[in-house]
Amino acid sequence: MPSLKETIDQIQPLKKEAMDLCQKKLNNLTKPPGSLGVLEDIAIQLAGITGSTSPSVKNKTMLVMAGDHGVVAEGVSAFPQEVTPQMVLNFINGGAAINVFCRHAEAKVVVVDVGIVGDFTHPDLIQKKIKQGTDNIAAGPGMSYDEAVKAIEIGIEMAHEEVQQGAALLGAGEMGIGNTTPSSAILAACIDLPLEQIVGRGSGIQDEALTNKIRVIQQALDINQPDATDGVDLLAKVGGLEIAAMTGVMLGAAAHRVPVMVDGFIASAAALAASRICPKVTPYMIASHASMEPGHQHALRLLGLTPMLHMNMRLGEGTGAALAFHLVEASTRALEEMSTFADAGVTSS
Repeated sequence: MPSLKETIDQIQPLKKEAMDLCQKKLNNLTKPPGSLGVLEDIAIQLAGITGSTSPSVKNKTMLVMAGDHGVVAEGVSAFPQEVTPQMVLNFINGGAAINVFCRHAEAKVVVVDVGIVGDFTHPDLIQKKIKQGTDNIAAGPGMSYDEAVKAIEIGIEMAHEEVQQGAALLGAGEMGIGNTTPSSAILAACIDLPLEQIVGRGSGIQDEALTNKIRVIQQALDINQPDATDGVDLLAKVGGLEIAAMTGVMLGAAAHRVPVMVDGFIASAAALAASRICPKVTPYMIASHASMEPGHQHALRLLGLTPMLHMNMRLGEGTGAALAFHLVEASTRALEEMSTFADAGVTSS
């Protein structure tokens, strides 16, 4: 499988000629120029990603990465750690929101264990466990630099395998109790804002726990001193195994010239790390929705991405990305199935 370095080397700029041709194609369809708004922007982006003026995203895969977090011991989550494997089993059995939305979008769901605490096994769980969850970032690095690279490369490997099987649109989802804490730490290292403006309630913690969560994140930043210019260092020092694997999915998708949906706050933290590893990756990203987590809008702004949906969601799992799969496919269907002015016998001016 491609290494992180090989993957970075494979990521190229979008193809401008294809984007220009796609714009001309859109302008000839039976509608005023630009009247489909963001759908036209997506169609042009997809043309640049794929190099085709007839891009197809019919085959879609949601890669759900799962891992636990030692920082949960600091009381930063409303739920106990054992919920991670319980929810992963729910994913596998098809009973979670991500399964419902992916079925509706006719998308495949793949669940990968990169760091669940315990020896949870299931025939339908892809086993790629690196370690039994990250270490407590409030006391030191969550993982070593090499472990972070390994987690990223697992994401790259999974993206590679899905593309080889025909996936034309990928989403990166996650499950990991406590993972808004490392995500907030990643964002805080990248932005000059008070923690109070970017740290949210995650799974629903109350005021006292929120104050503690902010204290824990500040302690993690003070102890670890992550380098915001080095995405791997960010992930190793204050990130999570599943967040690093999501980063790898994004890099792997771009290396194969495949678009990747960015979900909510956790996914945006992974996207920030990916952009620090290889700035050329961000044009391959499509922002799905605006999470209720306060840090999400700041992360998207840093990435230069605009979300399509505003649904007051904060579930994670990849749910916002799964909902947005429909819109991305709609953009390609409009491009291919609408008549031109000439074909429809409609006066264009």
